[in-house]
Amino acid sequence: MNIFLGDLKVSEIERRAGVEFPDELKTFMQENHQGKASDIEKGKWHCFDIPFFMVCGDYDTAKFIHGHLAGMSSQFKEPLQIGVGP
Repeated sequence: MNIFLGDLKVSEIERRAGVEFPDELKTFMQENHQGKASDIEKGKWHCFDIPFFMVCGDYDTAKFIHGHLAGMSSQFKEPLQIGVGP
């Protein structure tokens, strides 16, 4: 059984990763954050602190976020995993 802890906001993710997200991505993420960690809704996301893992409610949301972050991956001081919830 896996245990996931935390509910990181955009600024907390940026701080931990050591990068600043593009404004378009920050706005999208601030408007579409889901505080409840289970049953992530389509178009929403939730980021855990332990492990440093972002769960998206659907593939398109994950693809949108990943598309903004992929080019910055070498600047991340800690890897951020992005996945799609069940």
